[in-house]
Amino acid sequence: MPEPEPGPGQVLIRVAGCGLCRSDLTMRQMPKPVGERLGWRMPFTLGHETAGWVAATGPGVTGLDVGAPVALTPADSCGTCWFCLRGLDNSCPAALTGRGYGRDGGLAEFVLTGLRGVLPLAGLDPRHAGPLTDAGATAYHAVRRALPRIAPGGTVAVLGAGGLGAFAVQFLRVLTAARVVAVDIDPARLAYAESVGAHEVQTSLDRKRLDAVLDFVGTDATIAGGLAALRPGGAFGLIGSAGGRLERPWFGSLPRDGEVYTFQGSTIADAQEVIALAEAGLIRNQVDEFAFEKAAEAYERLAAGTLTGRAVVLL
Repeated sequence: MPEPEPGPGQVLIRVAGCGLCRSDLTMRQMPKPVGERLGWRMPFTLGHETAGWVAATGPGVTGLDVGAPVALTPADSCGTCWFCLRGLDNSCPAALTGRGYGRDGGLAEFVLTGLRGVLPLAGLDPRHAGPLTDAGATAYHAVRRALPRIAPGGTVAVLGAGGLGAFAVQFLRVLTAARVVAVDIDPARLAYAESVGAHEVQTSLDRKRLDAVLDFVGTDATIAGGLAALRPGGAFGLIGSAGGRLERPWFGSLPRDGEVYTFQGSTIADAQEVIALAEAGLIRNQVDEFAFEKAAEAYERLAAGTLTGRAVVLL
């Protein structure tokens, strides 16, 4: 493909590294008509966890030097709608498309972005920073939503200790005084969760009266089990996209006087704060590096669940 040229308000980024996400596996199989109904331009280049260096700027862009290291938010929200003006830019209608989902993403030497999506890096390696903007920021958004329900000395369970869940464990340790329990069936993931701060690891959820449950799996079993383990007034965050349902009446199944929430993606503020935590050395961003020529192998390992860290393809 030809090298993109930045137009007014746009920034051209030379990609250093791009993280892979399980949603990429679904998008690789998406029929063209389905994508077009979402407003996506089909086909497009995958990759929505991108970081690199400023290569060029278009007319009207100020404050960015060529060569500066930056990370990119997956979406370019509009900045002017009802949602954006209230800091809810992950709900902006424009965010339904983004780099790597509906527009060309970061699995290429260069990628175009709007200025609003550029996040400066100070001290972080742009080859590895991409996952902070999606996996990290999404997990941070989940934790931040639950904070008002988490009491000092309480207990929070993280269901699924993979890429997002391991970030959530770390954010809970930094932002709360709660006991953090990581739940997963993979011993390697549990060991990693323990290494980044989980007080306890389990292969199944057996605690009751929890302050919060963050479900990064999203099956029938995790939804039902997580809700049943909450105390009155607790919070249940559904982040995992496994397609599960709660096949029970809501009355008596949901936490009394509590909160149940779900969402997609994260805000620009979430990503900025995650990057700040990483730059301060308060969280670990473990990645598994793959050369661009090994991207197919990286996707195979992602699908098989054999990765310890976040897969990052280096450009």
